[in-house]
Amino acid sequence: MDTQPSPWTQLPLKEIDSATHIARPGLHTTASSLSMESPALELLTDFLEIRAWTVNANESADVALQTMRQNRIHMLLVINGQGKFTGVVSARILFGGNAITRAMQDRHIDREDVTVDMLKLTRDDVHAVDYARLERATVGDLVLTLRTSGDRHVLVTDHNEDGELRIRGVISAREVSHALGIDLDHPPEAHSFSAIRSVVLGHDL
Repeated sequence: MDTQPSPWTQLPLKEIDSATHIARPGLHTTASSLSMESPALELLTDFLEIRAWTVNANESADVALQTMRQNRIHMLLVINGQGKFTGVVSARILFGGNAITRAMQDRHIDREDVTVDMLKLTRDDVHAVDYARLERATVGDLVLTLRTSGDRHVLVTDHNEDGELRIRGVISAREVSHALGIDLDHPPEAHSFSAIRSVVLGHDL
């Protein structure tokens, strides 16, 4: 059994129930030469630079699905009528169809009446990392965090000029996978340093 200590640190994930604001500002590009030692900020989609994709909670699930398909995105931030952040809806939820069918059956409604609000993950169900902590993190820390949590997206939070907690950006497991050439959708057990390096580099140390 591999007992070699890992140089990577699992980032502390937190609840974001009090976060109702989203940072507002560009095209996000992934660096072509990232390694496990690269700064984690290289993989942040920063909403101060790129406007966040949002959807109103009362919008239909089909409209949200169409938005994702047209723009080739995999997550939308959900906002209420006042523009406040209330949760997220992902491609997995919408493309799978099971959640939509369940909402139809539970509420005895037609598909076109299913709203994003019925399907979203609320703020209570979403994990986030502090921006200040991410500034000190590496890509290797992100890999370990995503593998351990199983999250497809991890939001990043900071505080605005009024001291209010807001959604600063997002880390996508898909972008991490693409940048490193690994599969985080169906990852093997890789909690040790050598196991993770084996996945990334294609060989054991």
